[in-house]
Amino acid sequence: MGTTEQDDIGRLAGLGEGVEAARGTKPLVAARAQQAGEALFGDEVPVRRGLAALAARWHGVAELVQEHAERGGDPALWGDELPEDPALRAAAAHVDLVSVSPALATREDLERLAAAGWSPDEIVAISQVAAFTAFQARAIQGLRLLEGRGPDVAARPGRATPGRGRVKSTARTASNGRARPVEYTRELLSWTAWVAPVPTEELTAEQEDSFRGKTNGEYFRLLARLPRVLAARTALDAAIFATVEGLPRAERELAAAATSKVTDCVYCASVHARKSAQMSKRPADVDRLLGVSLGRDADWVPPRTAPLAEGQDSRWAAIVEFAAALATTPVSATTAHVDRLRAEGLTDVELTDLVAATSFFAWANRLMLSLGDPYWP
Repeated sequence: MGTTEQDDIGRLAGLGEGVEAARGTKPLVAARAQQAGEALFGDEVPVRRGLAALAARWHGVAELVQEHAERGGDPALWGDELPEDPALRAAAAHVDLVSVSPALATREDLERLAAAGWSPDEIVAISQVAAFTAFQARAIQGLRLLEGRGPDVAARPGRATPGRGRVKSTARTASNGRARPVEYTRELLSWTAWVAPVPTEELTAEQEDSFRGKTNGEYFRLLARLPRVLAARTALDAAIFATVEGLPRAERELAAAATSKVTDCVYCASVHARKSAQMSKRPADVDRLLGVSLGRDADWVPPRTAPLAEGQDSRWAAIVEFAAALATTPVSATTAHVDRLRAEGLTDVELTDLVAATSFFAWANRLMLSLGDPYWP
């Protein structure tokens, strides 16, 4: 892809020249996101696109629903009723859960997918579809907000999510028998998978290349079951975070930590709060963010995210408020959040970077939460 004009996110957002030009300062962000989508939806179009249309309904992006419907998505998967076919029914229910209430996912949810006939590769693909759609939805809606346009909210599916009425596990032991963290921390954590990762000695050259530069742990060896998707995702991560253009790196990491608090991913928050604290040299401010306890509704979505910004200076408060509101399901960010960021002096280049960093962690959180759990190393 030579220009950002060709990518699905920019096209579906209907961007004007100003925001599109700002995105163009980091063209690999659009290019790698496009490659991830092409890798994910290149095969098994009816099922994966049908599940993506379902996820897009939960996130309220009508154009994204229509995109997957028109490109062959199975209509049985994104309607108001769960499909009759047991395997498709299990996949749709899992997408419901990961889209809306990812922090409530458990190992038993993956066992239900396996019992319905889905292979380990397919289980990873189902979580990837839900997580990638969460990323796309926030990128589209966030970029629209930068142009002063509020999101055009699509009708959500007419059923309760599988997470309704559950509470997040407070188990002190992870699935591998190690001690499991239940409170937010900047300390180093590890992660264990609920589906068998590819054994190190069985990794193909393509699978190893797909996460080159990352650790050879269970997380990346699990995602390497879909190596083309992981390769594009690894490159997208670098294009957003390992660059000098746009928002200062410490503030990208701050947005990732705020997003992880909203989604309730203890592991992701630990990694990116630690990085933000180190790069900004403001550990007390980062710890203040981590220490906020958010209320949760019946779907485990926080009705109010503004408390995450309390006690921060005006710039960090504006960044945290926007990132947190963009992270909710459905998105609760408004043009007023953008106005406040502009009043703090953030440029269009910085704002598009903020949208990208926040949106990426809507994806990362859902993978971490739906495929395994953290533990103390």
